[in-house]
Amino acid sequence: MTDVAEKIVSGDIRALSRAASWIEDRRPEAEILLRELFPRTGHAMILGITGPPGAGKSTLCDHIVRTLRDEGKTVGVIAVDPSSPYTGGAILGDRIRMQQHHADEGVFIRSMATRGCLGGLARATTEMTMLLDAAGRGVVIVETVGVGQDEVEIARLAGVTIVVLVPGMGDDVQAIKAGIIEIADVFVINKSDMPGAEKLERELNGYLGLSHRPDGWTPKIVHTVASEGKGIGEALAAVREYYAQSAAKSHMAEIWSRRLREMLRERLLDRIPAKEFSAAGRDVAEKRRDPYSIINDWLERL
Repeated sequence: MTDVAEKIVSGDIRALSRAASWIEDRRPEAEILLRELFPRTGHAMILGITGPPGAGKSTLCDHIVRTLRDEGKTVGVIAVDPSSPYTGGAILGDRIRMQQHHADEGVFIRSMATRGCLGGLARATTEMTMLLDAAGRGVVIVETVGVGQDEVEIARLAGVTIVVLVPGMGDDVQAIKAGIIEIADVFVINKSDMPGAEKLERELNGYLGLSHRPDGWTPKIVHTVASEGKGIGEALAAVREYYAQSAAKSHMAEIWSRRLREMLRERLLDRIPAKEFSAAGRDVAEKRRDPYSIINDWLERL
């Protein structure tokens, strides 16, 4: 094992931060390191927190981290933030909200920019969860940016997915059930002190009564007021109840199947320079070539 890998396993925060930068920058050292660390993965609970903008995901995440630390657990947080329109980097809103944990070595927080990736996640999120898992973090939380109806990439990554909703979203469940509502293992109705929380729960229960998951699990519905720290224990209890089910762990093969497809897609895209996409786009737009011939040429070359 290389020196960097040994330091990460032994809990060296600087080595962990350096490796995280390698992953984000897609440096060759990152793949070599992750190959070495991979046998040490598979022990962390990967908890995804997603939901529409303004649902209070960051505040909920902050209180979950605090509760886990009170229990003595180490935590890694991957906060996927919107990209800056000027630098392409992360707008560090989530890290600002969780700055109370900055001096706690039991909490490692990494903000990542989406950099144009859809689905609420950044491109290197999978590799970052592997890194934090190998570093011995007991729980790795992945908080997505605010997502819409069909941006459900977190389901390809997390062992347990919390979908955070708030009352007063208009046509509530009908507005979003085509997408993120179908990936929830636990529903959190945040800001439940607002009018409409009970109505939203009834609508969720009505939807759940008509749906049947392959694993037989019926998602729990938990009420929270994250800004006041209310309901956090109940939310974690629901997460743990699902995770304790054999269904939660048996679908890791399915999760890795999805991850492998995504990793292969990214690897193939990396092998075609951006300027080739631009040139091919002009060829297609000006009808010099058809898109199918271009794709077939790339596939043959790769």
